[in-house]
Amino acid sequence: MEEELLFRVIIVGDSGVGKSCLLLRFSENTFNEQHTVTIGVEFGTKLVKINNQQVKLQIWDTAGQESFRSITRSFYRRADGVLLVYDVNSKESFEGLSYWLGEIRQHATSDIVIFLVGNQVDLTESENSREVSQDDANAYKNFHNLCGFKETSALSGFNVNETFHEFTNILYERWNEKVDKDPMEVPSLDLKTKPLTNKKNCCYFCNIKKIL
Repeated sequence: MEEELLFRVIIVGDSGVGKSCLLLRFSENTFNEQHTVTIGVEFGTKLVKINNQQVKLQIWDTAGQESFRSITRSFYRRADGVLLVYDVNSKESFEGLSYWLGEIRQHATSDIVIFLVGNQVDLTESENSREVSQDDANAYKNFHNLCGFKETSALSGFNVNETFHEFTNILYERWNEKVDKDPMEVPSLDLKTKPLTNKKNCCYFCNIKKIL
């Protein structure tokens, strides 16, 4: 028996920034060029090892369309962390982060971990051709006191594992800080105990077909 730490994570951002593709790349190391627009929510899990601690990430990929945003709100309160995703080739998606960050601040717990992700760098021909610079993204991260920032490509896999592992490490450090302060009460995190199987990268998806 090995203790398994569970973190609930949601991925948010405008439609078309590659949220589902990021999740698929991280969980299954694949890329689906025919991936359809998320309807409601997609769900996946993955086991990660942090400092000899087995960590299960329960990841919810949310739809970016306005018609499904009330569904997304219901996931904020129980989430331990959020990946806030934009497309480096879309200034509009970067400006749209203000909406998502406002939703997180309003509906999530005050100690939620928020990590900024600039996706689709594979579509950038040069630094001058992109619409959102790394400097602008870093300034946004610092201004809003986000816990981290990385650029990724779900197509090539560039920085995807590194992003999730850095994010998970921050979640784990925050959990340890809470344990040190009050070992009897660790808010918003669940510690599960269960036998581990040999399937170290088990993952599954389900579409919640819910129309408002």
